[in-house]
Amino acid sequence: MSEHPTSESRIERELEKLIGSQGRGRLPARERRSAIVDLAWTDGRAEVEVLADHFGVTASTIRRDLALLTSQGKLARTFGGAMAHAPVGETSLGQRSHEAFRQKHAIAGWAAEQIGTDETVILDAGTTTAHLARALRHRDRLTVVTIGLTVVTELADADGVEVLCLGGRLRHISHGLVGPLAEAALERVSADRVFLGADGITVDDGICEANLEQTRLKELMMARAAQVYVLADGTKLGQRPFHAWARMPASWTLVTDEGAEPAEVQRFRSAGVDVIVVDDRSRPVD
Repeated sequence: MSEHPTSESRIERELEKLIGSQGRGRLPARERRSAIVDLAWTDGRAEVEVLADHFGVTASTIRRDLALLTSQGKLARTFGGAMAHAPVGETSLGQRSHEAFRQKHAIAGWAAEQIGTDETVILDAGTTTAHLARALRHRDRLTVVTIGLTVVTELADADGVEVLCLGGRLRHISHGLVGPLAEAALERVSADRVFLGADGITVDDGICEANLEQTRLKELMMARAAQVYVLADGTKLGQRPFHAWARMPASWTLVTDEGAEPAEVQRFRSAGVDVIVVDDRSRPVD
């Protein structure tokens, strides 16, 4: 007989650590799901029948738990169970520029219409803000503050737009500037509006990004602007691809497209977020 512990015996030991004397059958759903995630990371894989037996619930309950945890990006489903979600690699700006192109164009078109003469706006790095910068090329008496090289490129020949490029360390993968130099420069400017991108956006935790440098900078940008807009195509809503978060202010606007799940849109609206859903079919691509 093998001396190595079986998957079930490992789960038994981990459950004792996670649950203690509380009792598995009486464990609240939120705590049960948290324990499932911990078990998956500890054991590498969690099977429906094994989890149902050890938590004292039905297999259907466990399947619902796994479906929810998968939708939140905490686990990856497998045949008969789930496994710990491997970290998702950040995609390059070039890769993202081809994703949801029409939707980003429509979102940026709506955003451009909100910007008036003699305003100062902050534009984040990213593909959607690059679309927005392109829509502003023919404006006059406008100041754009940015950390995005794509924004600078789009506005390089826009004589009526004053461009202030913040300093910092270049993130090659996103063509964005980050770090203490960018943060110090932000403290010396203010803006009428800020337009931010996001790798993911949730009601509970805010903007999700690949690292804490990005999320800290987003929080600083939001603090320096009178009005905050997050430009996120429908695929970003409710997503948690990474583990760095920027908390949102009390008042802000989410701009998305008709591809967003209605239930996700309603969650944001129920939380008091102003949600704008644009129709990408009504805005022709240049």
